[in-house]
Amino acid sequence: MAGPAFVIGAWQFGPGALASSIQAGSQYGYALIWVLAASAIFSLAYADMSVRLGIRTPASIISSVKDVLGRGVGVAAGIGVFSIALCFSVGNAVGSGLGLSLVFGGSPIVWSVVCTTAVGLILLFRNVYRVVERVLVVAVAVMAATFIISAIIAKPDWYEALGSMVPSIPPGGQLLVVAIVGTNFSLNAAFFASYTTHERNRTEAEYREATIVGTIPGILAPSIMASLVMIVSAAVLGRDGVEVSSFASLAKIFEPLAGPIGSTIFAVGLSGAAFSSMVANATGGGIMLSDALGKGPTSSSATAKRASAVILAVGLAITLVVQTNPIQLIIGAQALTVLVAPFLGLLLLVMSNRATLMGTLRNRWWQNVLGVVGFCSILSVSGLFVYQLFG
Repeated sequence: MAGPAFVIGAWQFGPGALASSIQAGSQYGYALIWVLAASAIFSLAYADMSVRLGIRTPASIISSVKDVLGRGVGVAAGIGVFSIALCFSVGNAVGSGLGLSLVFGGSPIVWSVVCTTAVGLILLFRNVYRVVERVLVVAVAVMAATFIISAIIAKPDWYEALGSMVPSIPPGGQLLVVAIVGTNFSLNAAFFASYTTHERNRTEAEYREATIVGTIPGILAPSIMASLVMIVSAAVLGRDGVEVSSFASLAKIFEPLAGPIGSTIFAVGLSGAAFSSMVANATGGGIMLSDALGKGPTSSSATAKRASAVILAVGLAITLVVQTNPIQLIIGAQALTVLVAPFLGLLLLVMSNRATLMGTLRNRWWQNVLGVVGFCSILSVSGLFVYQLFG
């Protein structure tokens, strides 16, 4: 029951979540924790819609979108998810290389190539869902342990952190808010929840159990971990408002507190985040593009495998070509995702209200309230990003 939701959680919590949380904590202290809390609530609402759609759709959500709203809309949805996956692939490739180089030494570029190749081999397995779920559930557990240890070591001001739940955006923090929402209110990952649910043949009778065991912890776990990273960054660097230019610079901050193990703790967490997100991102983006093009909603289709390979290749190529501040590169790529996210959110909201499709699993009034507020939020963040680009 837990597997499908943790695939979504692993996709959501990658280097982008780490980079944006590190920058937010180091520059603005605890001031942006409220963004993570709001993103978690909305992400949970949309993941739940997707899970219910996975139970009720005869073939897949994109197939149902084509039937209800037209083929063009379904194709656009698949291309939208694929484009977001391309943005995520940059952070995954950069983060995997940096994390493994911190653990084992050597060039981050070489480790990016090694990790990308390893993920490509994993995706060649015939029963890729089972492989992905087993790898990612373990990775999420390891990451949770490492970041809890990091939070204990840093000794943050928990009272001040709780007091920062009142929404406000500090001057200059707009792009970080966009990146945090784009990463943690991950509508492409929520969209994919319907596929993992359908693949496991979940029934309406299993919905409640799947929600308690899978959806809720699977979505909350990465949000809690991102909060811990922001809190650690605020405790270590936030007092001075230091802008962190690399993951290595934050990892070294732990050495006076925990010796060499401090850097290792952070590096292991970063590596796990990058690897798990890379697997989920390539898998999900490939499957949904294949489905949109009418080539089948499974990872075994040739189109899905080619699309997954393109996602991995693009992330690695940009990592090799763009030699710049890695954190700024990741944050910029993550921020781009909010341009497509409102479209995916609207589709989930519309489809989960179709009485003929959803039956008794149709959205209730309070689910629609959360959905509408979440949609307005992501639409506002998208508008904020456009203003940042051209204003």
